[in-house]
Amino acid sequence: MSPDAVRLVEVGPRDGLQNEARVVPWPARVALIDALSQAGLPVIEAGAFVAPRWVPQMADSAAVLAAIHRRAGVRYPVLVPNLKGLKAATSGGVDDIAVFAAASETFSKKNINCSIAESLERLAEVAARAKDRGIAVRGYVSCVLGCPYEGAVAIDRVVEVAAALAAMGCHEISLGDTIGVGTPRRAREMVQAVAGAVPVQRLAAHFHDTYGQALANILAVLEIGVTTFDCSVAGLGGCPYAPGASGNVATEDVVYMLDGMGIASGVDLEKLRLAGLALCQTLGRPPASRAARALAARKGRGG
Repeated sequence: MSPDAVRLVEVGPRDGLQNEARVVPWPARVALIDALSQAGLPVIEAGAFVAPRWVPQMADSAAVLAAIHRRAGVRYPVLVPNLKGLKAATSGGVDDIAVFAAASETFSKKNINCSIAESLERLAEVAARAKDRGIAVRGYVSCVLGCPYEGAVAIDRVVEVAAALAAMGCHEISLGDTIGVGTPRRAREMVQAVAGAVPVQRLAAHFHDTYGQALANILAVLEIGVTTFDCSVAGLGGCPYAPGASGNVATEDVVYMLDGMGIASGVDLEKLRLAGLALCQTLGRPPASRAARALAARKGRGG
């Protein structure tokens, strides 16, 4: 049974842009975030406090946070990988952070140069420090339906990592199909298993659209109680582990589907489309969102 309303977490300004080849100037990032808040997104990932040499797209995140026009009721989390990142984030006055771990041992070692156990130990300290400062912590689990190095990932490992993040105080756990290989049945089975350890009300789904399965996967887990979904305006963000892949599911496509189902998201689709279009003009390419392209074509015909 589908819910009456869902909550969308906009990850384009962080997860989307950090996987774009071109570095977007920080004033354009500010304009994007402001436009997204005006479109009605309740949560917008605003940046990441990571080493600029590894993720140059997220440099100047402090400047972005200082310049955005914060809308009442909107949360602006930032990604924090370690205590150094947390210190930088708190200096910028953030009140929401996100931390991430992987369900794949190989992915963890190649991505953050440590084992899953070591990463969880590190994140537990970050979460504890953040909680002491009254900062909310959201947890991400990468590779929940597949790994670019190991292939299939055991569901038991996903459950263990999600439970560990919940135990350290993450108020919400986002389950990420990092390379977009999931299909509806597998997505449903994975979420059902995790929900045995973490209440489904605390789970979010983060599907990439590499194989065109993201909307179907969202629908599959929506029907078993997940009501929070990560998405990226204009489909920003390729998948670095699948060359040519589209990466994050487009927010416009998700909102169009929800609108058609009578499920409220609080997002104005036209304002959202224009926000994505403006950013894509900066990037010099069209939106990856099918809904955005179809709506633009209809308007071009006077529709």
